[in-house]
Amino acid sequence: MRRLFVVSGLMAAVLATGCGKKEEAPAAKAPAPAPAAAPAPATAAAPAPAPGAAPAPAAGGGGGELVVKIGHVAPMSGPQAHYGKDNENGVRMAIEELNTQGITINGQKARFEIQAEDDAADPKQGTAAAQKLCDAKVAGVVGHLNSGTTIPASKVYNDCGIPHVTGAATNPELTKPGYKTTYRIIANDNALGAALALYAVDKLKLKNIAVIDDRTAYGQGVADIFAKTAEGKGVKIVDRQFTTAQATDFMAILTAVKAKKPDAIFYGGMDAQGGPMLRQVEQLGMGNVKFFGGDGICTQEIIKLSGGAKVLNNVICAEGGASLAKMPGGTAWKEKYDKKYPNQFQIYSPYTYDATFVLVDAMKRANSIDPKVYTAKLAEADYQGVTAKIQFEANGELKNAASTLYTYKDGKKVALD
Repeated sequence: MRRLFVVSGLMAAVLATGCGKKEEAPAAKAPAPAPAAAPAPATAAAPAPAPGAAPAPAAGGGGGELVVKIGHVAPMSGPQAHYGKDNENGVRMAIEELNTQGITINGQKARFEIQAEDDAADPKQGTAAAQKLCDAKVAGVVGHLNSGTTIPASKVYNDCGIPHVTGAATNPELTKPGYKTTYRIIANDNALGAALALYAVDKLKLKNIAVIDDRTAYGQGVADIFAKTAEGKGVKIVDRQFTTAQATDFMAILTAVKAKKPDAIFYGGMDAQGGPMLRQVEQLGMGNVKFFGGDGICTQEIIKLSGGAKVLNNVICAEGGASLAKMPGGTAWKEKYDKKYPNQFQIYSPYTYDATFVLVDAMKRANSIDPKVYTAKLAEADYQGVTAKIQFEANGELKNAASTLYTYKDGKKVALD
């Protein structure tokens, strides 16, 4: 009987403690993917609240209509724009569906709008975008993509009293401050890094592994967890190399790695570097070396970025949650997504879709769009989403989070048996 290799986030957390998630500002721009529908026009922003003050409920519309603004932040420019567009698409889908449901909150018909911001995967832009959403008095936020932007932005949201739900940022440090406004609906890097290490050791029986990371909060963090878990299982880390989130030439570090004769390479970083790295691995004749990575490389885009390199078939990567085929509503949802946004799906849009519904579900249960009122209901979430049954631990982490491993066969991403 075929089954997915799924590791409980709770078990993985025992195996490894804190470390990183996706990141920082790219130096160069990459061509943006095909544009989605233009954002709905935003209502005029009210004056900025006093520092530290909770925002007033979003309001607007005549005739008793209640305009509810949902913020979204992700990199919409630069090499990670394909992730950002996919995430934004998930939020837009959710909002369009919510607006067909005739939702009434506190006696007023609600109309939902997205306020989308670009943080370019840069922490400074991320906090600026978060403050902009606070000043606009959005009712809640979905985002950010990168841990390096989400972690500093989480303090901004906490200070202004707006809840945010991320379906992409996986650094365990995000929930450590204990902010009552911070929630995550995907497995963190403790689960992903440990799952990959366990597969390398228990399934593939690998003994010697080299580790490379891009020095971002995500890349270094997930690499550290992988290395720590693998070493705990008796693996020798034969080399540890570093690059940047803007690099494209890895020949020097890969040549050094090759000299150590590893069975596998683990790369902590994103697909914008992972794809070119795979091409150079092949050029150096390391066709038999396995290539591991977290959800940062576990994308459709890496198929193109690797330029048809045969070593793409050696990739083993991890994502939080079940595969689309095993998600409660994944297959039907993906069909709708592809009709609306053809050839744009990457990884996280089902999670940003669910995150939007989770925020609105809390508003409905509280009968209020005021974050001071409904955030307590968000903490009590018991929502059946497309991705999973969504309930939160006391620190805002998803209960019973799982991860799934993937590989690539014949130019297609497939879940491992």
